[in-house]
Formats: sequence, C-alpha cells, structure tokens
Amino acid sequence: MEIPTYEDIEIAHLRIKRFIHRTPVLTSRSLNEMFGCNLFFKCENFQKVGAFKARGALNAVLSLPQEYLKNGIATHSSGNHAQALAYAGRIVGTKTTIIMPSTSSEVKISAVRGYGAEIIFCEPNQKSREETLAEFVSRTNAKFIHPYDNNFVIAGQGTASKELIEDVEHLDFILTPVGGGGLLSGTSIATKHLSPKTQIFGVEPKGADDAFRSLRDGRIYPSVEPKTIADGLLTSLSERTFTIITKNVNQILTVAEESIIQSMRLIYERMKIIVEPSGAVPFAAIVEYPELFQGGNVGLILSGGNVDLRKLPFF
Repeated sequence: MEIPTYEDIEIAHLRIKRFIHRTPVLTSRSLNEMFGCNLFFKCENFQKVGAFKARGALNAVLSLPQEYLKNGIATHSSGNHAQALAYAGRIVGTKTTIIMPSTSSEVKISAVRGYGAEIIFCEPNQKSREETLAEFVSRTNAKFIHPYDNNFVIAGQGTASKELIEDVEHLDFILTPVGGGGLLSGTSIATKHLSPKTQIFGVEPKGADDAFRSLRDGRIYPSVEPKTIADGLLTSLSERTFTIITKNVNQILTVAEESIIQSMRLIYERMKIIVEPSGAVPFAAIVEYPELFQGGNVGLILSGGNVDLRKLPFF
C-alpha cells in the first residue's frame, strides 16, 4: 500500500495555499498557568468551511484530471468533510453531491447547501451511507472522494501541522483528535520529518475508543455504536490510516465526555473563540492527564468550529 510522504505534503501545501487560510496559533497565559505547560493552539476552527477538512478536500479535488470532474464529485459525510468537498467543488466548477445521514445537524446541512452541493439523505448508519453512495456513483460515474482513506486527503491534512511546526519551534508534543485518522496520519508524517523528537498523540472519546484499541492490539476495530458528543470522531480507521498511525504515533489517549465539555467551556471562556466538541478533544487530554505534559511545549490542533450554538453542551 502506498502512503503519502512528506514531499506529498509540501506539494499539497503549494497546491491549496491560494484557497485556504494559514490559520493562527494562539496561546493563553491563564491556561498555561492552570495546566503547567505551554499550549499552542493551531486554530483550524478559523479555516475555510470552519475546519481542517478544507485542506484535504481541496488537495484531492485540485489533483483530479479534468475528465474526472465532468460527472461531478461525491462523498458520504455528516459534517465537515461534506462542507469541505462542497467548497472544493465550487472552486473547480463541478457538481458536488453529499450523502448525509438524516440525523445530521441543521447547521451543517445548511452550510453544505450554502456551498451549492446537492444532498441525498440516508439512514444514520455506515452501511446505509456506503450503499447509498455506491448506488449514486454507479448511476452517475461521479468521482468518490473518501473523507480520509485517500492519499491526497491525508497529505492535505498534514499541511496544518506543517504550518504549526514552522510557526512554533521546539514542540515536545503535538495532539490531534482521531476519528478516521486522516488528520492524525497527515500530522504524523509532517511531524516525523520536520520535528522527529516531537511526540505525536491522538486523542479520542472514551465512548468512541476504537482507534485506541486498534493501536493497542495491532488490529483494526470497527467503530460500533459510538457514544459521544464529538460527532466528528465516529468513524473507524482504514487500513491506510491504521498503517501510518501504527508506524508514527506514540500513543492514543482517551478522554471522558466531562473533560470534552470542560475543555470546550475553557476555550470559550479563556480564549474567546468557538470550537466544536471534536476540536476540543485534544485539549481534553491536557485537562485529564496534565501530568503527562508538565513543563512541555504542546501543540494542539483545534480541528473545527462548526457547532450549533443553540445546543452548547455546557448549558
């Protein structure tokens, strides 16, 4: 199986940089003092479409030969990848179709439609997503862009940590959330090349801990009935992302729902920025395991900020 290289991440960065934000790295003295380490928040909640997913989707779509675009592009996604692909499709001028679970949030449905994509709803389970997408692709010959099991997507996601390491020297740790593993895979490839002494941690909810168990036991466990407010982290690793993570990642930590909610609230209150539950998950590892990071320089990727403000979990 071919996996992306750091050179692929460099090429991706050149390809997409006209269409993305170089997001800021923010710090908070009060949070540093509270947890005894130096925290550097890479704010992908400020990214186009409100999430890091814009990077991977753009790299994948901009890499397609023109003949692949004539029948449109498609994917299955309940949220940020859907918005990212719709955004990328609009840039290249091709039709985008998203298979979305019927339970998707109204905020994300509205955003996908706002970028001009067509939505086909399916039952809220992986089987229905995949079958509905397969039928659509078979009928239309649209090009399927997988949310994470795609080398161009992974390379695009790796540009976030490339920027972080370029902007902050001497990071002892980099933490990202992990669902399907695209962001963690790209992060690990970039970090191993640019800062080989930096430890790479994935973080996921205890109620959706399939990546933790997969890395621990050396085999892929599917995500079965995950229970977490971090709705961007419900998917399983692929063979590709599992291979990359097994090779590069030091550890996967799991965090409680209470820690995720506390982390969201601290970010809102102390940093005055919006982050979605999945984006707060890396910071939840600092909240729950502060002893691991004492005195260190810690980079955290706040992966997104697409949240329904009417349903904030700490109210």
